[in-house]
Amino acid sequence: MIMKFIKSQLIEVIEWTDNTTDTMVYRFPVKGNEIKMGAQLTVRESQVAVFVNEGQIADVFEPGRYQLSTENMPVLTKLKAWKYGFNSPFKAEVYFVNTKQFTNQKWGTSNPIMMRDTEFGMIRLRAFGIFAFRVNDASTFLKEIFGTNRVFDTESIVGQLKRSLVSGITDLIGESKIPALDLAMHYNELGEAATDALQPRFSNLGLQLVSLFIENISLPEEVEKVMDKRTSMGVLGNMQQYTQYQAAEAIRDAAQNEGGGLAGAGVGLGAGAGLGQVMAQAMSQNMQVGNNQSQSQPSKPQADTTTCSKCNSQVPREAKFCSSCGNTMVSPKTSCVSCGHELTEGAKFCSDCGSAQELKCSGCGKDLKPNTKFCPECGTKA
Repeated sequence: MIMKFIKSQLIEVIEWTDNTTDTMVYRFPVKGNEIKMGAQLTVRESQVAVFVNEGQIADVFEPGRYQLSTENMPVLTKLKAWKYGFNSPFKAEVYFVNTKQFTNQKWGTSNPIMMRDTEFGMIRLRAFGIFAFRVNDASTFLKEIFGTNRVFDTESIVGQLKRSLVSGITDLIGESKIPALDLAMHYNELGEAATDALQPRFSNLGLQLVSLFIENISLPEEVEKVMDKRTSMGVLGNMQQYTQYQAAEAIRDAAQNEGGGLAGAGVGLGAGAGLGQVMAQAMSQNMQVGNNQSQSQPSKPQADTTTCSKCNSQVPREAKFCSSCGNTMVSPKTSCVSCGHELTEGAKFCSDCGSAQELKCSGCGKDLKPNTKFCPECGTKA
């Protein structure tokens, strides 16, 4: 009976089978019991076993199977001043730290992020997404966070991590100065930048921020309504034409409204007249737009035409008036036969020196062209 009691106080197998999804640290139940020297320690993948002696972290065991001895517990051997080959039972606390990734951890802004936008001015943004983390330094994590609890799960620390994430992401979005309308195309870049920027905060706790994703950054409801209206206006295009179309539809519906007697006939006649006016206005405006476009985009001038100085229309070079606007066309220029002063073609005398521009042959009296040296009729020198 006594031997059975003594045997029950000695722990011979130390292991932890995790059947949860959120447990980060599990303390093996050795309180009041002693660990037998030579006991079997099993550390599974994504686990780390930490031996603690009187509140001081001693040996850390990576995944594997161990038979406890002074050789594989050098720190604990030194702390307890054991001699080599010590075989007596001993007391120590054993903590299993889960090093797997804890995924799908949700984060979000509890209060809107104030931001100055180039298009909308001062706006408030809300953001949310998910992140994943893991323990990458069991000793630091036990010192900074865990303490002496029996079990430690993600709920015990996620709240602090979320607040740290929101603070860093808020600062990052504000410094990026990305326009609110362009934030959606930078989710991946912002998530990667936030992961790098926030990693030192996690490292101080013995953790690693594995990934961070931004699922959505939303604008205030009033800003979204303004954006919807602007989008609708862009889709409708020409608002005046759309208004005319709506009016025509309303008149048509009124004309088709079933009504008896003269009242129905009056509505139909009035609707028809109204529809005619609307269509006439639309055609007139379309013709005006067409004329404006033709004036603003003149066709390339032809070799036998010239450009009107008033409306830019192309008219025949010999025309005296523009056929589009009636503007007087400027006559082609020529030069004075005596002084070279620029004159309007057809001028008989020079406005600068007074010389006659029409020459007559002194022999036969035939009219000669300017700069003619000999008369083509009689050969007399001009």
